[in-house]
Amino acid sequence: MHLLRHAALLLLFLSATGLSQVTHAACESGLAERMHAKLHPNRPLDERLAACKIWPAFPGRSIVVLPMPRETTDHGAKVFDLEILLIQRPDNGNTERDTVIGRLMQPEALDEDATTSIQDIRIDTSRYVLSPEARAFGVRVRYRGTSGPGSPLASETVRLYVHHGKQFRQVLQEIELDHDNGGWDATCTGHFENLRTMLSVGKGASNGFADLQLSRTLIQSRAQELEDQGCVEKTLPAKFSTVTLRYDGERFKVPKTLRQMP
Repeated sequence: MHLLRHAALLLLFLSATGLSQVTHAACESGLAERMHAKLHPNRPLDERLAACKIWPAFPGRSIVVLPMPRETTDHGAKVFDLEILLIQRPDNGNTERDTVIGRLMQPEALDEDATTSIQDIRIDTSRYVLSPEARAFGVRVRYRGTSGPGSPLASETVRLYVHHGKQFRQVLQEIELDHDNGGWDATCTGHFENLRTMLSVGKGASNGFADLQLSRTLIQSRAQELEDQGCVEKTLPAKFSTVTLRYDGERFKVPKTLRQMP
């Protein structure tokens, strides 16, 4: 498939996927709005990005993410504070008795600028069992580039949080799991890159918490216009790698290469 067509189809797919994910993440019960009105009545809430999800591992418990925008900076970037909440909900459905059992405010946790926007925020309740007493959940953020069809960008990151004893804290800083990016001219020549990462709990342990394992697959393709052959596209052999993250007693140590988003 011609690289340009491939990229255009990818962008359409990402757009459709993003719309469905926003609908899935939306707080249809109004829980985010109620918590925001109760805790931050004088601050705006970006309701489009707010996320809520029942935590299946703990009956009656829900996770809420409140993205609250600050004023736009001089450079046109929008900055968001994030408040992460754990809510214990009563069996009888009385919303007046919803109880905050954990909360963490993270100033300037997210930002978007002229070239990158936040598409959606989702809560990940996969089986991240770090110890018999500690189970983590994730907050995933999908970004999308806005620099034009010649340089598409989509990226998804994750952070992990634990509610352990009386402490509620972040144990894994924002790292990139997936990305799609590339660039080409108006005719043929260009490149494209696709990264997919599976995050799971490893078999080893460090300082009381299980290790985390990142299984990564990178696929790259190139297109070039050759004389008498038209536009020739070549997909390079997939590259597979595994990265192990170990807990240092406060958080999982992350290599610098994983902190950098394209």
